Amino acid sequence: MHELHHQGADLGQEKIPSLLFRLALPAILAQLINLLYNMVDRMYIGHIPDIGAAALTGVGVTMPLILCISAFAALVSMGGAPRASIMMGKGEPKEAERILGGCTAMLVLTALVLTAILQLFGRQLLLLFGASGNTIDYAWSYMRLYSLGTLFVQLSLGLNAFINAQGFARTGMLTVTIGAVSNIILDPIFIFALGMGVQGAALATVLAQGISCLWILRFLTGKQTTLRLQLRQVRLQRAVILPCLALGISPFIMQFTESILNVCFNTSLLQYGGDVAVGAMTILASVMQFCMLPLQGLTQGAQPIVGFNYGAGKGDRVKQTFRLLLLCCMLFAGMIWVICMFFPQVFVGIFTNDPALSNFTCWAMRIYMAVALLFGIQIACQQTFIALGNAKTSVFLALLRKVLLLIPLIYLLPHLFANQVMAVFLAEPVADFVAVSTTGTLFYRQYKKL
Repeated sequence: MHELHHQGADLGQEKIPSLLFRLALPAILAQLINLLYNMVDRMYIGHIPDIGAAALTGVGVTMPLILCISAFAALVSMGGAPRASIMMGKGEPKEAERILGGCTAMLVLTALVLTAILQLFGRQLLLLFGASGNTIDYAWSYMRLYSLGTLFVQLSLGLNAFINAQGFARTGMLTVTIGAVSNIILDPIFIFALGMGVQGAALATVLAQGISCLWILRFLTGKQTTLRLQLRQVRLQRAVILPCLALGISPFIMQFTESILNVCFNTSLLQYGGDVAVGAMTILASVMQFCMLPLQGLTQGAQPIVGFNYGAGKGDRVKQTFRLLLLCCMLFAGMIWVICMFFPQVFVGIFTNDPALSNFTCWAMRIYMAVALLFGIQIACQQTFIALGNAKTSVFLALLRKVLLLIPLIYLLPHLFANQVMAVFLAEPVADFVAVSTTGTLFYRQYKKL
């Protein structure tokens, strides 16, 4: 496996701390740039004269659909890329390239199916997800254009994982940066200069994704890459694609249930606490997203190291990587917890200066983020299960926290407490505590077997 030396990382030899730092830093930055990507559209749209507020609400409603599109990219790539890492560790580059080709074919097929569904039923879906008579036109004019770029979204999100899986973390970060910067430049040109409004924002996003997509294809068919994307490999073979989908189902569920969760929280809070509670939830969800991204970046940096060394039979390096990952995740989660408990205003002030909403959100944050301290354990263990190729456990853990615990608790707890709004927010720490205990126990068993 001498090929893994050049600008990519030497996953089997290099010192773990410097390796993890080098692979995780670009992944964390890529995650944060991606968050920016999603926020830029909304920042600009909110400033369109006269219609800003309604347009912003309309585009907000498209979020669950956009999350679904990226969930399908994760289904293919988050299973395919770790499998490619394992094959490279075993010294089977041909098999790894077959996986890359099969996943590319799958991403194209998924994109075509999703585009057709969204063009035909997009408007009805948006009404189902909470668009109103005032906002549906904005939501649909954004979504109709955005969904035409689904192919670019699938390929740029999906294939980037294969660049990271080879240890080319800097190149992976560049992909996201190129897209985000293009979007930031194109947005004001289309929205304001050309007067295209909401449609301009959608068009800018599609073109930006297209630019990312071309950059990725150029890299994966070029000279620098270890795994080369070849046209003759781009075909659907059950033996290649099914194990990838089995492994990718856990990140898919994580992203897919995120949109269902939003709907559950919002409807429940609207019922018991009205608009101010829903407003607070919007802020809490953003803070939660901000906290999870660096953790996901850390685990993405660790994944190729764990997968490669597991494939190469180097158990001691796998353990060392995991221990370091766990420590970093716990330190970061601990820092976030301290801010949320003792200085919640630091986060709340970024989103609002309305006194009523501020006070309410600071109160809610202390409940909602009460066990944020434990997030580090949950995400480090769960993602390491994926890197080790253990699909079943990782699916179970993904389902456990959100579907089996959190969603039922959102509806159950308000019947047990006098303060029903507090009860809805309490669902989060209760679910997290049970999920972390279960994850930790299961992981400890697997860890002893290594």
